[in-house]
Amino acid sequence: MTQYSFTEKKRIRKSFAKRASVLPVPFLLETQLASYRAFLQASTALETRKNEGLQAAFTSIFPISSHSGNARLEFVGYSLLPPAFDVTECQQRGLTYCSALRAKVRLIIMDKEAPKETVKEVKEQEVYMGEIPLMTGNGSFIINGTERVIVSQLHRSPGVFFEHDRGKTHSSGKLLFSARVIPYRGSWLDFEFDPKDYLYFRVDRRRKMPVTTLLKAIGLSNEDILKRFFAFDAFYLSKKGSHMDLVPERLRGEVAKFDLVGKDGKVLVQKDKRITARHIRELADAGIKKIAVPNDYISGRTLAETVVNKDTGEILASANDEITDELLAKLVEAGVAKIHTIYVNDLDQGPYISQTLKLDDTPDQTAARIAIYRMMRPGEPPTEEAVEALFHGLFFSEERYDLSPVGRMKFNRRVGRSELTGTGTLTNDDIIAVIKILVELRNGRGEIDDIDHLGNRRVRSVGELAENQFRSGLVRVERAVKERLGQAESENLLPHDLINAKPISAAIKEFFGSSQLSQFMDQTNPLSEITHKRRVSALGPGGLTRERAGFEVRDVHPTHYGRVCPIETPEGPNIGLINSLALYARTNEYGFLETPYRKVVHGKVTDEIHYLSAIEEGQYVIAQANAQLDKAGRL
Repeated sequence: MTQYSFTEKKRIRKSFAKRASVLPVPFLLETQLASYRAFLQASTALETRKNEGLQAAFTSIFPISSHSGNARLEFVGYSLLPPAFDVTECQQRGLTYCSALRAKVRLIIMDKEAPKETVKEVKEQEVYMGEIPLMTGNGSFIINGTERVIVSQLHRSPGVFFEHDRGKTHSSGKLLFSARVIPYRGSWLDFEFDPKDYLYFRVDRRRKMPVTTLLKAIGLSNEDILKRFFAFDAFYLSKKGSHMDLVPERLRGEVAKFDLVGKDGKVLVQKDKRITARHIRELADAGIKKIAVPNDYISGRTLAETVVNKDTGEILASANDEITDELLAKLVEAGVAKIHTIYVNDLDQGPYISQTLKLDDTPDQTAARIAIYRMMRPGEPPTEEAVEALFHGLFFSEERYDLSPVGRMKFNRRVGRSELTGTGTLTNDDIIAVIKILVELRNGRGEIDDIDHLGNRRVRSVGELAENQFRSGLVRVERAVKERLGQAESENLLPHDLINAKPISAAIKEFFGSSQLSQFMDQTNPLSEITHKRRVSALGPGGLTRERAGFEVRDVHPTHYGRVCPIETPEGPNIGLINSLALYARTNEYGFLETPYRKVVHGKVTDEIHYLSAIEEGQYVIAQANAQLDKAGRL
């Protein structure tokens, strides 16, 4: 196939490739340009702007209300003025190629005297919000006259991850499972087993506490906790002897402590024999619903519910109490007819939550929240308001905690929910779902996650990194505005008297001038320029550090195929931490890398192309691009 060169000259290019090109090479700087375009949304009309980039940063901070609630500042929209100098002039004069950002804000002052909410006055004004550097047509920035590139960052995706310590913590080599909920911004929540099989949680790597403290703090009682994590066995007590509901599956693998007898008096399982699958079938076929059990079979089990004397209202035993011979005699004496115990076995139904509950000394929700407050703020006296505010602010407040759409999608997918959207904060069900999966892992069901899988790492490009910096500047502005809003009511101030753009400019300047990801552009030759803009780094703020990165992170992973080049990485301390995008790779809406695949129908390779992320590709069998084909294009 004859193809002309990409320059104006009509030179014929001959291809000596073994395989025909199916997809033309895409525009190589698209990732950078598209990301920054989405950040600025300069050419989009105010009404049609998506909630991303600058728009998202503004809407997450505004409206700002004064402490009294009598004045508030609302955000209407923003505009970018044309740059004062063009690119070449900025390079010659040593200036930054940037554009002034003006935001239209509305100051609303309420009438204090009025009985119900009435607006006293509204002032609307455009306010200068600092300078935003612009990207040149070839994906670089001119900062103080020098050309710089913002390298994309490959960081751990927000969401929930399950792993174990590979038997390194304890000398016995026992696998200790742990789970970690990583938000886009906010406190990390870790759950971990210790060598004795107690389950703990910790917030932001502080000291650990029993996980049942957290469950009580979100409003569950001891009974609720046991109900969520265990199946129950029912026992019927009487002075003549006890019976239990027979669930044949639950007996598998146990040693019969007494003869199991059928309705016709035939012994189905002898005492001290292990109960096998055949025995279970026989028991099920015999249709036995209840069996008589000796008292020593019941003692040693754990109660699932609080037992109350119906006549006197006296509490005889609490949920999670162990049944002793004395307690059993006391229950029979008091005329208790039916009790529930939790079902545990040594094989695949461990008593982890129940034994952690015994370790936990907080009686109720308030005590649990105070315990969490003491862990987070040691030495401060816990007042009721402070305790509530801190606990709510940890995982349930939108200002302080955000999973982000990516994190919510990854979280829901991992805990097995079908819908991929939801709130950015954690819910009680989320916390319980994570603990359930962790307990299942300890029980030997389920798989742990591979952190180096590209489905668990995502790309943060220029736009997103700049947005985070801009938001951090806005947060500083918000604090100042909150204080000044109180004066705005009395002193007749205008919006531009309230907003000081310096913190925003400082944050942006610091990011483009001195961030680890803002680099002096490599201008050795045109190719080195392009590769520099397509570089992906695991270092930088919120990423790894050279010293902490082990061998696994740096290694080539099977999911790199078609996404990240396995060869191009620097030698030396940065090896494997700085990579380059593969030629056809692109990022999807969530920031995960996608690569194009050709669909194979009945063994024939078609030219139908699908872009798949590392998560989606796991559902298919993938053949290499250079797999041998016959003349008809069959594998």
